[in-house]
Amino acid sequence: MMRRNMLSRLTIRNLALVDSLSIEFQKGLNVITGETGAGKSLLIGALRLLLGDRADKSMIRTGESSCGIEACFELARPQDVDAVLDELGMAPCEDGQLIIRRTITENSSKNWVNDSPVTLNVLKALGDVLVDMHGPYDHQSLLRTDAQMDILDAFGELGPARADYRKKYRVFQGLENRLRELANVDNSDLEEQIDLLTWRIKEIEDAKVSEEDEEETRQEHEQIANAQNILELAQTAAGGLTEGEYSAFEGLSAARRACSQLEKYIPEAANWAEELEGALRTAQEISAIIQETGSDISAGPDRMQFLEERVALYRSLKRKYAPTVSEILELLDTWKERLRDLQSRDEQRAEIEAERAAALVETEQAGLALSNRRQKAAVKLADAITAELRDLGFEHGLFEVQLMECDPTASGMDEIEFGFAPNAGESMRPLRMIASSGEISRVMLAVKAVLARHDRIPLLVFDEIDANVGGEIANAVGKKLAQVGKTHQLITITHLPQVAACGSTHFAVSKSVRNERTYTEINLLEDTARTEEVARMLGGKDLTNVTLQHAGELLANQKE
Repeated sequence: MMRRNMLSRLTIRNLALVDSLSIEFQKGLNVITGETGAGKSLLIGALRLLLGDRADKSMIRTGESSCGIEACFELARPQDVDAVLDELGMAPCEDGQLIIRRTITENSSKNWVNDSPVTLNVLKALGDVLVDMHGPYDHQSLLRTDAQMDILDAFGELGPARADYRKKYRVFQGLENRLRELANVDNSDLEEQIDLLTWRIKEIEDAKVSEEDEEETRQEHEQIANAQNILELAQTAAGGLTEGEYSAFEGLSAARRACSQLEKYIPEAANWAEELEGALRTAQEISAIIQETGSDISAGPDRMQFLEERVALYRSLKRKYAPTVSEILELLDTWKERLRDLQSRDEQRAEIEAERAAALVETEQAGLALSNRRQKAAVKLADAITAELRDLGFEHGLFEVQLMECDPTASGMDEIEFGFAPNAGESMRPLRMIASSGEISRVMLAVKAVLARHDRIPLLVFDEIDANVGGEIANAVGKKLAQVGKTHQLITITHLPQVAACGSTHFAVSKSVRNERTYTEINLLEDTARTEEVARMLGGKDLTNVTLQHAGELLANQKE
């Protein structure tokens, strides 16, 4: 038999009451049972943490510094997961295996996917294609119209059509917003803005500022302001090089003469004399440059006044607009664009109105195409859910998907309402008006059963979806879960023996106290142990021959 996508192993360490446990899940329907408070939902909580839920240090087992969770997924068709990994710049799954790990300490949370560190958003993105989780109160999502529309579109495989519509709607909405912005500027305010921007732009452009000019102005101003000091330093430097009895030039000259005389005794002295000759030329050149440069640093009062005004101008502009010249010039470009925008407002409005009209036509065309496909899918979805509900005890129940036309919105041009008539002779009512949580839970299971045939999410998790049902209905719920388990892997927590008996794999969670510490454990049940657990669910802790026999019959009936 072809291998399925599935969660093969979940390992938990030091999480709440769990010391250390590892669960080997199987294909089909995996049921988890146990007494209230034993820690069944803790397993689902651990899985939620691996798929991006927020964590806090209170989850760490008392006395420990960290807790850890690891899940291993075996993927026969890893394309969806690999697409997510590729989008995130990560390597694809090797041999279809995906390992997600998370470690939580008092100060941090660290996550890994196939040994690569990742963020919580990565875990959430993977969770969207790996697991569909349904908790005790998640059936309330069925009452929201946005969730109902998502269900219809998923059933009808309308994702591409909806994405095409949304793309066109975003263009239309952007033009709508732009027109609204233009309309919100009154004429008096518009004139004030134009005058202010015009004045600011003129002030900066007339100043002819630039980063290069600012630096040159600063340097020249500083040099002229310190001209006397510069001249004195230059004379001192030049004097030390070439003037005076003890100048460098005189010392180098004496050294060169001495080396020339050494030549007759030490031939290498000729090279020394030559190098000293070069040093003499260098000293003379540097001295000349210093004297020339020092004498050039002078200016009349007009130049000094110009530089002082220029420096003051730069300071003023920085105080008024921005701390640096580059930021002032960026503002200048922004203001020019804004001024052009305001001065051409009427022309823009005419252009945008024309673009908006064209965008509305495209949006409506895409919306009508999406609506037509939704209408066809709505009939099929209603029939499919009705059939599932009849398997779940609503023999005369009817389900309806009603679509009403509306103006373009982000989700399309339809409003949706799920309707339900649980019994013969009752009128169709909106699903949100049904008070019974047991009824809502069965409707949710029917929806999941229908969608399971259309989606590629490998794992469905149900945490007490069978709450508030019992008797023959519980048996129907168990059979429906087992039926879905033929195409998907399911993990369900249940208190109902009828549902537990339908599992292809059965785990029991228990709690014990050792050395004054509480421990949660989980065990795979087979044969006698499974019969005893189902009997406990039927009649309590005190097992009798009657409850054991009943449990055995319940399990035997599900195998037929």
